[in-house]
Amino acid sequence: MSAPSGNPVPSAPPSYEEAMGINVNYPHPYPVPGAGQKPDGKGMDPPPHMGQPPPASNPITVQTVYVQQPVLFYDRPVQMCCPSCNQMIVTRLSYDSGALTWLSCGGLCLLGCVAGCCLIPFCIDALKDVDHTCPKCSALVGSYKRL
Repeated sequence: MSAPSGNPVPSAPPSYEEAMGINVNYPHPYPVPGAGQKPDGKGMDPPPHMGQPPPASNPITVQTVYVQQPVLFYDRPVQMCCPSCNQMIVTRLSYDSGALTWLSCGGLCLLGCVAGCCLIPFCIDALKDVDHTCPKCSALVGSYKRL
């Protein structure tokens, strides 16, 4: 069957842009690969970030922070850096009567040592609380409570 002579037969169907009425002269919303670039997008420059300023080439400032481990105070001198004068020191010890000293005195009184023997705990440093002070600036650095 032949086509009627009044209507010419088109040689090729219209393109998608022609059929949909899209202006082919309007720029594409996405970059079209140029010569030497693959159509899969590799080798293309990424679009610049919209609304963000370009990265500045400012030098990076580095700050070193030293973290000192907590110091545990007991009944012995401790070598440490004084937080008051920032000097390396060995603490000076001073003994004060604390809860253990008074409880020991009360216990001896209950046992019948009332003639003065109950005051013996006040002469024993091993029953007293210990204060650690800096030998250079005399600042109180820490303390150790026995009870």
